[in-house]
Parts: sequence; C-alpha cells; structure tokens
Amino acid sequence: MYGRELADVYEAIYRSRGKDWGQEAADVSRIITERRPGADSLLDVACGTGAHLSVFSTLFEVAEGLEIAEPMRRLAEQRLPGTTVHAGDMRDFRLPRTYTAVSCMFCAIGYLETLDDMRAAVRSMAAHLEPGGVLVVEPWWFPENFIEGYVAGDLAREEHRTIARISHTTRKGRATRMEVRFTVGDAAGIQQFTEIDVLTLFTRDEYTAAFTDAGCSVEFLEDGPTGRGLFVGVREQH
Repeated sequence: MYGRELADVYEAIYRSRGKDWGQEAADVSRIITERRPGADSLLDVACGTGAHLSVFSTLFEVAEGLEIAEPMRRLAEQRLPGTTVHAGDMRDFRLPRTYTAVSCMFCAIGYLETLDDMRAAVRSMAAHLEPGGVLVVEPWWFPENFIEGYVAGDLAREEHRTIARISHTTRKGRATRMEVRFTVGDAAGIQQFTEIDVLTLFTRDEYTAAFTDAGCSVEFLEDGPTGRGLFVGVREQH
C-alpha cells in the first residue's frame, strides 16, 4: 500500500471516475467556515499527493499537510513547493502549532486497524485544533453499508499512457480486504502490479464517541464527497 507505483497512477484512476479534488476541497472549506467564520489555517491529515491541499492552500492563509507514506509525500512536496508537508502518523503526531481546521479525507482513517487506533487519531487531530476549531473526517463504509465481494473496474486514458484498475473486496470480521490489480501501458511497454488495501469497518457510533471523547461536538453529514458521509466536529471552547 502507498508504494511508488500507486503514487504514480493514483490521481489518474480517480479522475477517470469523476473525482474532483478541487470541488471537494471547496465544499469542505465552506463547511468549515460556516462553523468557524474567519478560519484561516488548516492541516490536511493523510494528504496523499496533495490534491486537496493544493486547493486548501488557496483558501486558507496557512495550509499544511501530514502524510506517512514517503512516495505520496514526495509528490505533494513537488506539487506544492513552499508548502509544509509533515511526515507523521495520524495516530500520534505532534506539531508545534494548532490550526482553525483539520481535515482527514478520502477514507484515510479507515486504514487504521483497531478502534483504539481510530480513537487515537481523532484525539491527535482534535489536539491540533484551536478552541472552536473544526475537524472534518471522511469515514470508510459503516458495517451495514459494506457489499461483500464487491468488484470495481476503471480505465484511465491519458495522452501517453493507459491505466486499468480492477478490485475485489471481501470482509473478515471488522476488516475489509481489497485486492487491487493495475495494468499500465505506455511507450516503454506494459507493467502490472497489485496492491492490497485493508480498511476497518468502524461504526457510526464509534466515530461519534471518538469525537466526543476528544472534546469535540459532532454531526454527521450524509453523502459527502464519495457517498460515505462526513463527520464534522467543533472543539470545545474551554
């Protein structure tokens, strides 16, 4: 997961699905400023290649990222020279400042293996909020929404290459195992690689409790950027 090969094709595949990082970032920014007028600083946790962060950086006076995977982080730094992209694990990072908003998008929190891990991540993110600051987290599927054996297929055509992606997802206990096979063709030939993604099916109540215990109010907005909804919290003022 998060290897060099995936980092290289990641955005092309999701653009072929119609994913619009710019619109998502604008929508999240609106959600934040509705709850915290004048919000001027944001930390994007698990920022990946910086696709959301590139837009956040135009909407907030200060916008920084946090990313654990070095190949993704390198691409974000190349895309956004002068923007700080911290190396860190969402479960236990400690940065020298707080922000008026923290975001964690595209189901990244689902990659944590245990409930304790998820709670630790929410606690770490909330700890980097100013009082009254806004936390936005996009979850993975809830257990009741998961489709056993789900198969997805995508084809992305670019000027100089074509990328095919097919995935098959199964469930074991609280974990979903997604086997993803890529075929990439360009002038140099055809290469193939496989990624195994394991994401955890936390419940809506478990996310809600994590926000509350981290000192944040919490509301759940249906649908969200990928149909999985958004949790939005505001850190207590005292």
